[in-house]
Amino acid sequence: MGLEDWIGLDQRLLLWLNGSDSLFWDQMMWGITSTVAWLPVGAVLLYVLVKNNSMRAVGIIVLFLALSILLADQFSSSFCKPFFARFRPAQDPQLMYLVDVVEGYRGGRYGFISSHAANTFAVCVFVSLLIRHKWVTFSMFLWAALCSYSRIYLGVHYPGDILFGMLWGILVGLLASVSCGWFLRRMSPDKNFITSQYTSTGYAVADLDVFQTVLYATYIVLACRAVAVG
Repeated sequence: MGLEDWIGLDQRLLLWLNGSDSLFWDQMMWGITSTVAWLPVGAVLLYVLVKNNSMRAVGIIVLFLALSILLADQFSSSFCKPFFARFRPAQDPQLMYLVDVVEGYRGGRYGFISSHAANTFAVCVFVSLLIRHKWVTFSMFLWAALCSYSRIYLGVHYPGDILFGMLWGILVGLLASVSCGWFLRRMSPDKNFITSQYTSTGYAVADLDVFQTVLYATYIVLACRAVAVG
């Protein structure tokens, strides 16, 4: 398949996955795509980090987490979007009137690669490798996938934008995790907890349950808002 064939496939996938006739899902995806909606989850994650690490270790973890978001975001927004100059679906003259949008939102001019996908998957991979708890890993990947899909639903990214943003985010998350791990090991020996109450990296499962409760409670709050608004 040539490049034009792949672009055509990407456009067809976008029209298949974009939007719906449901006001509930319009509002649900509008909520999921919002950064503000996830601030309580971020606050609880910080609480988990502080409770389960020394303050020096917390500083290193937060630094590398911030660097991973910065690298994922700036490469996608400041380099890829202007370099490739691929229109967002809702800005593309060929498709803009076929795409369903919500609240009149069409995003910026260009969309390749997706910053949302890059950022969320960078955070997802970094946190998953830091904590090493299977249910936290599942919850983080579900969160990143839903945030990424919301961009297709809202018509501001093609599936291809999401795919390459996701791959970039995973790479950044891996590199940040490896680098952060090296610094943490220099500070203190590896933690090896042989107990059901802690993960192998020393995070209390009870604290992770609080984190996941707030994460899933956020979905419930967004769903209730979608019902009320829709």
